[in-house]
Formats: sequence, structure tokens, C-alpha cells
Amino acid sequence: MAEDVGSTVPRRQLGRLLRQYRTEADVTLDAAAEALEYSRQKIWRIECGMGPVRVLDVKAMCELYGVSDEMTEAMRGLATETKSKGWWHAYGDAVPSWFELYVGLESAAFRLRGYDESLIPGILQTKEYARALFRLGGLLNDEERERAVEVRLQRQALLSRRLPAAPRLESILSEAVLRRTVGTPTVMAAQLDHLMRLSDLPNVSVRVLPLAAGPQPGAVAGTFMILDFPPTKSGRAAPEPSVIYSESLTGALYLDKPDELAAYERVWRGLDALALGEAESKDIIKRIIGEMWHD
Repeated sequence: MAEDVGSTVPRRQLGRLLRQYRTEADVTLDAAAEALEYSRQKIWRIECGMGPVRVLDVKAMCELYGVSDEMTEAMRGLATETKSKGWWHAYGDAVPSWFELYVGLESAAFRLRGYDESLIPGILQTKEYARALFRLGGLLNDEERERAVEVRLQRQALLSRRLPAAPRLESILSEAVLRRTVGTPTVMAAQLDHLMRLSDLPNVSVRVLPLAAGPQPGAVAGTFMILDFPPTKSGRAAPEPSVIYSESLTGALYLDKPDELAAYERVWRGLDALALGEAESKDIIKRIIGEMWHD
């Protein structure tokens, strides 16, 4: 459903516009906070897109910064959109706060380009593969683990959704990912078979970076996802800039500065040049499945 995209992108767009107009008006964060009788933290959170924003607050900030009536009205519209909730809010603590932003961005993106060097990415995992991963480290109890698996499977629905149109997913996987058994050989074989089925979708491309390719750009960059966004509906606000997402055990990096994006685009081009084509990739996946059953 269209509303499942949630409020993440409107929040970020509104925050960027408010920061831009504050800067153009030569008003510091402290001066804005004093004039509006807000805390400095409140204005910072609004500008960073950290939560829903009241229309009243947008109106007051626009007046202070001398924003035109037309632009103020457009930003009031964005403020209304910041209150909508995506499907993931129903899962509460099963979606960590640092990951909630990613789920919202993933739902709003029109193209996802990911490189993975150690594990099958969450959006392509089977239930049993995800379950085996969440058992590692014993950090979650049975109930928490099942809810985490549910969130992961729910995210995959965007690959086949109709409204808004499903995003294009381009996934490049290191051959090592395919050969690293997670769970049992049966679980792993089913996961590889699932990969091949998903790659039959018109909007999904799964390609393998063979070990024989030797050292390559991804070895330095590590696992990452590039998220690209469609133009805004109104055309008034600038499109959401692309975001690079890179995850660790307890948090994540969200990179969107031009030099950061350029660096990862270079890495992606290098990986794209070295990865096998889709048909060759299917062949290697089939071969690895065969090897697993003959071990």
C-alpha cells in the first residue's frame, strides 16, 4: 500500500528545507531557539528529520526565516505527511531506532543497489536462514527472534508490491557469501534456490562476484547499500538525495554528502564491471547447490 512508505522521506525533506532557509536567513540554531522559545535540541531534531513535526512549528519557523507564502504552504503539507506511520511501527522494539530510518528509506526508494561480502542481504533471506542468523550470539529470546524474522520477511514484500511501484533491486554477492553455510546444508540450499527464484522477478537482479576476480573495490568498502529516490510529487522540494547505508552490530552509517556518494558510485562501477552476468550467476549458484549435496 502507498501509505506503507511512511513518513521518513517527508521528515528528511522538511528538515533539509528548514535548515536551508534558516541558513539563508543567517539565523543560528541558538538564535532560532531563543526567538521561537524552543530548545536548541528541538530545532536540531526537526532539521535532522528525527520525528513528526507540527504544522504550527513549521509556520512559526517559516515566519522567522522570511519564507514565501507558497513555500510555507508546501512545507506545511510536508509537516502533515510526517505524522503518517509505516507498517514497521507495529513491530515496536523489534525494529531498533537506528534501523527504523533504513526501513523507511528502503520503502521509499525506487532503486536499491547492494554489495554483500559476508551474508545474504536481509531483503533476500528465507525465514530459516534469517532464523539461523538471529540465533547467533544468543542476544535474543525465542519471541524476540521470531518478531525480528517477521520484520525481515515483511520488508521483502516491497519487491512485489504494486503501489507504489516495486523498486529495482540490483544485488552483487561475493561468491564467499554463497559458500558460507548458515544453519544446515538444507537451509543453505533452500536459501540459494530462493535467490534464483527471486532473480526471475523483472525488477530483481542477482549477480555473483567470483572469488577468481581477486582483490576488488568492495574489499575496502565492505557491505553497503545505495538507495536512490524518485522525484517528489509536488516538484517543489528537491528530490531526496541518494543515501549510502552501511550497518554494524549496534548501529549504522547513513552517508549522503556528494563526495561520499561519489566514492561509493566509483566502488559500485568497479564491482559492476567484475561481477558475472545474471545467467552466469545462476549457473554458479546451481553449481554450488550441487556441490553441497555431494559433500
